Amino acid sequence: QCKPPLKVKDLFMDIQDGKILMALLEVLSGQKLMHEYKSSTHRIFRLNNIAKALKFLEDSNVKLVSIDAAEIADGNSSLVLGLIWNIILFFQIKELTGNLNRNSSSSSLSSGPSGPESDTSHPSTPNVERNMSVTVKDQRKAIRALLIWVQRKTRKYGVAVQDFASSWRSGLAFLAVIKAIDSTLVDMKQALEKSARENLEDAFSIAQNKLGVPRLLEPEGKMFTS
Repeated sequence: QCKPPLKVKDLFMDIQDGKILMALLEVLSGQKLMHEYKSSTHRIFRLNNIAKALKFLEDSNVKLVSIDAAEIADGNSSLVLGLIWNIILFFQIKELTGNLNRNSSSSSLSSGPSGPESDTSHPSTPNVERNMSVTVKDQRKAIRALLIWVQRKTRKYGVAVQDFASSWRSGLAFLAVIKAIDSTLVDMKQALEKSARENLEDAFSIAQNKLGVPRLLEPEGKMFTS
């Protein structure tokens, strides 16, 4: 949405000079940041660009635990993803959960949002004048909203998703989400006869090859073996 538009080909590489990060925050917040960007191949300038973006987030009360400019400039994948998650949480999911509360007949998210499913796929940009802070309660509410969306997508295939940990180890939850998006991509009856390792491999391969979802997890990962 930038003018001129910017494209991200590799998040971990493209974020390292701070330009993409500053441009993203400018679009999301409506405030001007790009005028502070300094284009340079020298590390000190790249660090300075990222530091300005992080300072903007901190001033907006976005919690950045253990995330510093050097780690982002080095393309540390875990911290880059953590940073992007915090940005999503602050600028989109927090606003979305507020909309869900306002649109629901109940003040609780436990029964799910009352609006159409499309409401969760196009969250709006918040009014920067609210200067909302992200709290632990907000994070839990956001995660709860995501969990409700997953449950709504997967329950018709007989998959019970209770959390974002053990419920995913069989691979069935991933496959059910994919099937909810495109029913032709997954045969749940066949999946029930396969091992967890096979289902996870199928889910990650289908997501990457058919839906264009980058493969960030592996069946042998700690999430699935611990």
